Amino acid sequence: MSTNEMHIITSQEAEKSGILEVAKLMLISARTAPKSCILRGIDDILTMIVYGDVKEKLATEMEKIADERKIPQFKRDAKNVRDSEVVMLIGVRGTGPLGLDCGGCGYSNCDEFENAKKKLGQDFVGPNCIFKLLDLGIAIGSAVKTASMLNVDNRVMYRIGVVAKRLNLLPKASVIMGIPLSAKGKNIYFDRK
Repeated sequence: MSTNEMHIITSQEAEKSGILEVAKLMLISARTAPKSCILRGIDDILTMIVYGDVKEKLATEMEKIADERKIPQFKRDAKNVRDSEVVMLIGVRGTGPLGLDCGGCGYSNCDEFENAKKKLGQDFVGPNCIFKLLDLGIAIGSAVKTASMLNVDNRVMYRIGVVAKRLNLLPKASVIMGIPLSAKGKNIYFDRK
């Protein structure tokens, strides 16, 4: 057999490709996760996969925020982003009412909530419908379950979402979380300093 007839995929190439495929499956899991908002035929979950230069922008911006706010955990998480192959972003359009008048948002009914001024806080836009935030949590859980079942290390990170919002990566999302993905000999998201 000549060299031209040999087909080789290195473990590094296969792992990188595999992680990207798992991220795509995680997006499907988030999309198909049960949601309360489906009662009205609305799916307010937003997702995105980030890698390469955009992933580097996330890490760089996290380091800037660490210096601005004097919060070293942003730098720690920036290292995790850099050491990951892929980052999944998952957010929600949470500032619209569901129509249940439950008061979970802090207003007596959905009309009050809908008429309340929506504003950017330090990290996210609020107020948010409690049911849409629950939907976000369920979608995140479904996504990370998929990664876990496929043996890809992951961790839900608030700080990635802060930076994704700041960089306007999911412009319609009021709240965003990030999930970095990795496959190394040891899970890089634990025993962090």
